[in-house]
Amino acid sequence: MPRTGTGSGRSLPRRLRHVLGDVVALGYLAVCAGLLVWAIVVTVTDDSGESMAGVIPLLATAPGSLLFLALPEGGGMLLLAVVLGALINATVIGWCSRALRRGGRGTTAS
Repeated sequence: MPRTGTGSGRSLPRRLRHVLGDVVALGYLAVCAGLLVWAIVVTVTDDSGESMAGVIPLLATAPGSLLFLALPEGGGMLLLAVVLGALINATVIGWCSRALRRGGRGTTAS
């Protein structure tokens, strides 16, 4: 199959798997998952109903999660915003990490 001049010849899911498999992106996802579990536990065990623990994972996954915050209210939508924000940010982090490790290779000299 011929490759196009603009793409690398890989499908989008394969590219995402490659980028999300980076150790830095996986570390970020692990921290976000830990914060999300902590926030859920604190919110469930809070008797007053005034827990603001959900703000921490939301801020940790910003700006990606803030795009989805406009969705209808509810715990499920907050969870969806955090998960999608974490995946978006981890993709960007993984791409940047691989680009920095690659260094100047693959770029044209000016």
